[in-house]
Amino acid sequence: MQFLRTAFWVVLAIIIVIFSFANWTPVMINLWGGLQLETKLPVLVIVAFLAGSLPFWALHKATKYRMRRRLDSAERALAASAPVATAPVIHTTDHSAAPDHITPAGLDPAPPVRTIDVRVDDDHKPAGRTDIP
Repeated sequence: MQFLRTAFWVVLAIIIVIFSFANWTPVMINLWGGLQLETKLPVLVIVAFLAGSLPFWALHKATKYRMRRRLDSAERALAASAPVATAPVIHTTDHSAAPDHITPAGLDPAPPVRTIDVRVDDDHKPAGRTDIP
């Protein structure tokens, strides 16, 4: 992505240089009160373009700043309102009354895992499943 951005700016700079060389002619600008300004045409066009794009650039920066503040505020509110899940704690002094298994509140324990007995012959190669009839 950085390459594309750099390539775009290089192409734009080349276009501006070509435009400047092709139109390097003096231009007289009449200002207020009889003042006159003599400048080159490419300078006038580039300054006019930058002056026209300045309000939109400022609007973009202000919108980006405002949206970032709103996002940060929403993230902080979400983090503050998110419940923290904790496992129930059983306090007992009589260990004989403790259950065999402790699960989170309202959940059934997982079923036991079925084991498979695999016999190994003398060469330590599996001899096959022996739990299948």
